[in-house]
Formats: sequence, structure tokens, C-alpha cells
Amino acid sequence: MLDIIGLREVDVEVYAAFAGTGPRTLAELSGETGMSRQRLTPVLRALVEKGLLATLPGTPRAYAPIRPEIAVEALLRRKEQELAGARVIAEHLRDRYGAPGGLRPADLVEVVSGTDLIAERADELLRSARHEVVFVDKPPYAQPPSVLHPAERDLLGRRVRFRGIYDRTALELHDLASDLEEGLALGEEARVVTGAPVKLIVVDGKVGLVPLRSDQAMIGAALVVHPSALLDALTALFGCLWRDGLPLRLPGSASQAPDAVPVEDARLLALLTTGMPDRSIAKQLGLSYRTYQRRLRALMAALGAHTRFQAGLRAAARGWVTLPEAQPPQGKKVTANPVGR
Repeated sequence: MLDIIGLREVDVEVYAAFAGTGPRTLAELSGETGMSRQRLTPVLRALVEKGLLATLPGTPRAYAPIRPEIAVEALLRRKEQELAGARVIAEHLRDRYGAPGGLRPADLVEVVSGTDLIAERADELLRSARHEVVFVDKPPYAQPPSVLHPAERDLLGRRVRFRGIYDRTALELHDLASDLEEGLALGEEARVVTGAPVKLIVVDGKVGLVPLRSDQAMIGAALVVHPSALLDALTALFGCLWRDGLPLRLPGSASQAPDAVPVEDARLLALLTTGMPDRSIAKQLGLSYRTYQRRLRALMAALGAHTRFQAGLRAAARGWVTLPEAQPPQGKKVTANPVGR
């Protein structure tokens, strides 16, 4: 790992030989490490140049170690400065490529093949985000979902906004606690739809990722879409699905009132309002179908509801679940002041 800051294995070995000792001469180091003087000489020179050793006056020449919390920290700061400079160059190149005429028509769409390469490209695109990531989640998957994506965890910690739309079938494949609930607790905003037409990721409105086909069990090829009419269409599609989606409000969601309902009932209600089949909900909750039915009947009784629809309405009235915002009918103008004042 230390090769990242320019230290080779032999450099670390020689530097470690100074631990708990004072200055050492070339002859002493040769005897202690078993290395020849010819091999040690360039290593010691490199360690001095990197600031890990200092040469002392006198004959024979002696070398004194600089404490690692000082020397290694200096190397790290130097590497950080180099990375900062590289990032400036990368931003400049990205701006050049994003400028009109920067990309040829053939460069507006990249084809990535192979599940591993697709997963790597998705991770790369996610980690390039600076402002917002939007996505539609549905099968198929390059890699089966099991835990919250590490890139999403890191980006949410840096206050990058995540808005996700989950197809109802995707909820049956994600783990509630280690994936969905953890993401919501960190700030992800999520909604659920039935029959999402395609899965997609759009990062900062500048680049997107979409499977080449959606009718296969696994993703074999994907398209990376750069600024173009196609990317505009993907962004608009997400906006339409987001508008019509049902907010997903699992335990840990930032929008959930604390202690509004027991965790077990909150999970059941959240999945119930998505329209998932009863047996799928029971499986997701880790319950037998009979136990699930008993818990559902008890919850409906607590709400004073006789049907599942009535239970959903009463749960929403108590703030236990969130209903989608009502949208004005298309073609009708909404006035700012309905009473004419």
C-alpha cells in the first residue's frame, strides 16, 4: 500500500531497521539487514530524498531516522497536493469534453460488456458525482444486490443527493435492513413504482448508464450515455416516474416521525402500500405466511380498518406512511388563488 506514496518494500524494510535505535552507519545497517553495501546505498539515498532519513556530519557517514508521524505525514501531504492537481486537470478535461463539439456523435454512447466491467463502470460513475445521483432500480443486475453500495454510502456522507425509484419487483430482491433501510437512514430519497420500463443511473445530469437489454436474467452489456437527446430522455423519464411514485418510508427514513409505529409494523405497512404480494412481503420480513397474516390482522384491528385499502388510508392519516403528491390533471391550468383574492 505504501507504494502509493512512493515507498518500495525495500525502503520500508530499511527504514524499519531504525526502529528503537539511534543513528546507523552503512556498515552497521549492512550487518543488521543482511544487505550488501552496494544495494543499501541507493536505498538510503532514496530515503534521505523522501525525508525519512537525515545524514549526520562526520566520518563514517551516519543516518538518523525521522519519526514516521512527521516523515510519512509529509509524504501524504505531498501526494494529496499531486492528487489535487490531477483533479483540476481532470475537471478541465471533463469540461472540454462536455463543451459543444467536444464529443463526436460516435462518442456520445459507450458500450460496456461483461458484468464485472459494468459494475466497475457504475462504481466509477457514481464516485464522480458532485451534486445528485438519480436512479431507477429493477432487475436484471450486474451484481445481485445485498448491501448498500459503498459508493452511495460514501457520497451520502459527502451530502450528495440520492433519489431512487424502485420497481416493485426490486423490493423483493433487496435486503431491508442492510440495504434499503440503511440508505434511507443516511438520506436517500426513495419511491416505488409498478412496471418501471427500464433501469438507469444519471449522475449530475451529465452522464447516464442504462442496460442494453432488460429482458435477460443478468446484464451482459450496458450503455454509458453522455450529454445528448438520449440522456435528456432518460432524465425526463426519471422525472415522470418520480412524480408518480409512492414514497418509500421504512424505519430509519429521514422523513419518518420517531416512534410513530413499532419497527415491525412500519416495515409491514411500507411494503403493504407498495402493492407487493402478501407472500413476497412475508418472505421479505422473514415471516411464515401464517405469522404474516396474523400480524396483518392485528395491525388492521389496531387501525380500526376492515380492508387493506382502509388500513392504508388510516395509516397515512396518522403519518405512518406517505402518499404520493396529487398532480393536477393535464391540460388544466392551476390558478395561484382559487378564491379570487
